[in-house]
Amino acid sequence: MNICGKEIEYNCNGVLMKGYFAWDSDANDSLPGVMVIHEWWGVNEYVKSRANMLAENGFCALAIDMYGNGQQAENPDQAGEAMNSVLGDMEMGTARLKAAYETLISQDEVDSERTAAIGYCFGGAMALHMARTGMPINAVASFHGALGSFHRPGPGEVKAKILVCHGEDDAMVTMDDLSGFREEMDLAGVNYKVIVHPGAQHGFTSKEATANGEKYGIPVGYNAKADTDSWSAMMELFDSCFN
Repeated sequence: MNICGKEIEYNCNGVLMKGYFAWDSDANDSLPGVMVIHEWWGVNEYVKSRANMLAENGFCALAIDMYGNGQQAENPDQAGEAMNSVLGDMEMGTARLKAAYETLISQDEVDSERTAAIGYCFGGAMALHMARTGMPINAVASFHGALGSFHRPGPGEVKAKILVCHGEDDAMVTMDDLSGFREEMDLAGVNYKVIVHPGAQHGFTSKEATANGEKYGIPVGYNAKADTDSWSAMMELFDSCFN
């Protein structure tokens, strides 16, 4: 195994997007491709590390850029502004997801028939949006992601299997939000699974979450067990879709 990583530039409606692609250069066959969608901080080292982890586990992974030009936020005010610029124009957001998907499947190392999207916080919402709008991916996993819908799918519209990993003590995405999500998925006949991680707060997969929560006074925190368990659940999902 020889894990490699490189910056990838692509374009969406005249905006330069800067992603990060990780893969095993020793692999003899094309591998499933996974889009990794960042938190509100942008394409930072955390989301790149997740792409590397996926490469170590037998996937090709593209950490995508939802903000343009590889923009990264330095504080919650900047992060919120960048995130809301996308959430306030989901036609643009959808176009950026599609451009990233096309970039992923255009890589020689990727099997375009086996694809998935995962996301964290804001990125979880974007991964779920890909599923809701019927993009041609096999699986979606959301980690402490926002669950509100920008597009309510009809029966048969969602093609992907969906996994939602949610923190029981998440103060930013509530259990009521989760109930609404379940109802939406049930009405659309979606193949989905929800895991509620006991004692986990928003941001439970990021080892920087606890320090960020203390620094900025926001209710986020790392939870090692939830981090490990949610990653294992994602791997089970991929195994069911790709093997």
